[in-house]
Amino acid sequence: MPASRPELSLVPRPHKVSPRPGRFLLGQDTAVRALPGAEPAADLLRALLGPTTGLPLRSSSEGRVVLALDPHLGGLGDEGYGLTVGPEALLLRAARPEGLLRGVQTIRQLLPPEALSGGVRGVPWELPCVEISDLPRHPWRGAMLDVARHFQPVSYLRRYVDLMALHKLNVLHLHLTDDQGWRMPVDAFPRLTSVGGHRAQSLADGVPHAGSYTKAELRDLVRHARELGVTVVPEIEMPGHVRAALAAYPALGNHPERQLDVWTRWGVCDTVLGVHEAVLDFCRTVLDEVMEVFPSPYVHIGGEECPTTEWENSPAARDRAAAEGLAGPRELHGWFMARIGSYLVEHGRRPTGWAETGAELPPEFTVMTWRDPAHALAAARRGHRVVTAHHRSTYLDYAQSTDPGEPPAQRGEPVALHAVHANEPVPRDWEPEAASRVLGTQAQLWTEYVTTPDRIEYLTYPRLCALADRAWSGERSDWAGFVGRLRVHTARLDALGVRYRPLTTRSLATASAGTAPPPR
Repeated sequence: MPASRPELSLVPRPHKVSPRPGRFLLGQDTAVRALPGAEPAADLLRALLGPTTGLPLRSSSEGRVVLALDPHLGGLGDEGYGLTVGPEALLLRAARPEGLLRGVQTIRQLLPPEALSGGVRGVPWELPCVEISDLPRHPWRGAMLDVARHFQPVSYLRRYVDLMALHKLNVLHLHLTDDQGWRMPVDAFPRLTSVGGHRAQSLADGVPHAGSYTKAELRDLVRHARELGVTVVPEIEMPGHVRAALAAYPALGNHPERQLDVWTRWGVCDTVLGVHEAVLDFCRTVLDEVMEVFPSPYVHIGGEECPTTEWENSPAARDRAAAEGLAGPRELHGWFMARIGSYLVEHGRRPTGWAETGAELPPEFTVMTWRDPAHALAAARRGHRVVTAHHRSTYLDYAQSTDPGEPPAQRGEPVALHAVHANEPVPRDWEPEAASRVLGTQAQLWTEYVTTPDRIEYLTYPRLCALADRAWSGERSDWAGFVGRLRVHTARLDALGVRYRPLTTRSLATASAGTAPPPR
């Protein structure tokens, strides 16, 4: 953007921006006209700007701020929009309601940063005159937050969604269960939270950790996210990463007589679900309640890092493998995922799972590939829908640098800001058929070493800005341009009180390194 127009330094970068002379002033008498179908976006505009600017932005058929659905913009897709700001009027148009929601966030960024924070008087609420035509490169632009290792209050999840929406991210992947904690309420199995939601300590620190959500809290989170154009995708781990569930209900395991505790260590636990029919009934019942709370088309059931040692040593598991015509207990993983995946399909949902190699999940699964970019291509060639989540460019629990004073993080080489922005969800050398199966990309924040909202935001920002920029803007990699826009964008983060990692000469460097992934 021109140096004289820093207010046009938007994150993510719009597809096409044409500056125009002049400015449009929002004042006490400025009214909003919402044409049929645009009312939710108008309500969002008022909800976001009214409290911070003090402007009523009342509804009027004569309003100079006009929001409209326009089928002629169908070429911009479900989330594209057109925004025209002139000296006398502002017009936001989109073919679909989702596009209007994205345009509202652009309007927020065009205003002075104080419009994001509130409590400021004497600021002229002006927008630069501009013509913007915008659409995303990928339909899945997400962020995964692990609330199983360290629980976070629902009030913070709402803020997390707010910040995602500002950056036009549209999927919150909520990791609700793991070995170290179960946060999803299940009426049929109350001990999942009363027992599985409590951990005695973490890595021998002697500090108990506990927490779970109510269904009312989660429904309200889903509603809040929906109003911002964000889908909440729940993840319930199976058949591995289930130590918390086994602590609550030992009969679900391969040693029903054994009483386990909720795991207090990190890494991969070797206890897994059994494969008897009662376990499948348990999983179906849990997912019934999950689907009742979360209307997302996608339901994530984990599936990764599932040791088969217990199955190999279990007569019951060996008998099950033989009865199903499998080569041995190791094949039970694919069988288990297929059974549960089919159940989700029968209920109109799309089963989703982590892919270790890109080739181990049943064909109906949407897969998230995290170990190696080559696994994404392998999965796409097998016909899977793919969300790329390569750990070397999307794992925000990795340190941002080796600078002294950085907070504890996963072992391994840092994931620098540039590495995130260089993320290519669809490498250019892929054949078109495989490329067409990539839904998009998302960031991951595992919370073994991340205990507080402050720590979450320090690790997340500004790296999530970089991922949002590439996921929306697509193939046009422009690191220098992004850095220039980010320098302006930090004023918006400051206004919102985001505790991001400050920009430094080193953080804006382009060097990055690779390393083998640690256990998830």
